[in-house]
Amino acid sequence: MRYLLAAVALLPVAAIAQSAPSGPDAGVMGAQVLLDRLGFGPGVIDGRAGASYTQALKGYQEANGLKVTGKLDAATQAKFDAYRGMPGVITIKLDEQILAGPFVGPIPAKESDQAKLKTIGYADVNEKLAERYHTTPATLAALNPDSPKLEPGAQIKVPNVIPETRDYAADLKPEWRDTLWTLNVGSDQPKAAKVVVDKSDRVLRVIGEDGKLIAQFPATMGSQHDPLPIGTWKIQGVAYNPPFHYNPKLFWDASSKDEKALLQPGPNGPVGVVWMDLNKAHYGIHGTPRPENIGKTESHGCIRLTNWDAARVAMMVKPGTPAIFQN
Repeated sequence: MRYLLAAVALLPVAAIAQSAPSGPDAGVMGAQVLLDRLGFGPGVIDGRAGASYTQALKGYQEANGLKVTGKLDAATQAKFDAYRGMPGVITIKLDEQILAGPFVGPIPAKESDQAKLKTIGYADVNEKLAERYHTTPATLAALNPDSPKLEPGAQIKVPNVIPETRDYAADLKPEWRDTLWTLNVGSDQPKAAKVVVDKSDRVLRVIGEDGKLIAQFPATMGSQHDPLPIGTWKIQGVAYNPPFHYNPKLFWDASSKDEKALLQPGPNGPVGVVWMDLNKAHYGIHGTPRPENIGKTESHGCIRLTNWDAARVAMMVKPGTPAIFQN
């Protein structure tokens, strides 16, 4: 389906978020891009050395038999040198497919109001582009200080997260294939023997058949009111682009006036683009409408990933994959 497009300017940083004194660090951004491409997610790619970036480096170092320092040290840099020819930022040409909506404007805070939307899609094209390139609107604005109009044929600079292959399985539903394409998730994901959610490190680790770490992603998990359910569980199945059944009785912070509601699918829905159901009632691994908050906030007990990381994990697991939650 085609949607009418209007020329929209990439909003300047000041119009999107409170900017730091300096722009993204090119070296950090290059490392973030490479870690993301290698399956060790740094969270949003913003050129800033935060906690998720440190954990991504630790995961990569562990998987490659390096001393785990969480720093871009000499040994890690030597490993990265094999990818020296890969640019961290590329220039892409926008087209109608990349820019297509529908866009729904600001997402209401109340679930009862969200339930009135036909889809809980992206608020605007800036948000869609940021998620497509695993970054934030503010970072895109910093990479494009001339604020180009976002229209077919325009060229903008983005983090280089475009996958090498999108040879998705033929039996995937077209809507899910479109989601994977929109999120720049490659089809060549490794297969998980199990996933391990580590509360202390705030990460989800993917373990291969040989018992070695093959991928890792920052995660938000539990809270004082809804603690992470420590133990060994199993992934029962995966729901792609799921609707969300809001039941206020399951949320300690819900208003006594709230009623049950059905929220339509969309990347800005409460569980994002995918739900991996666990054999513990009401618990799952899923996406999020706020990728910049992953690893920094709390959840209602479930395991939250960025939409692009959740989509990757969904391609790695299958029904029966063990999910181990530990302190």
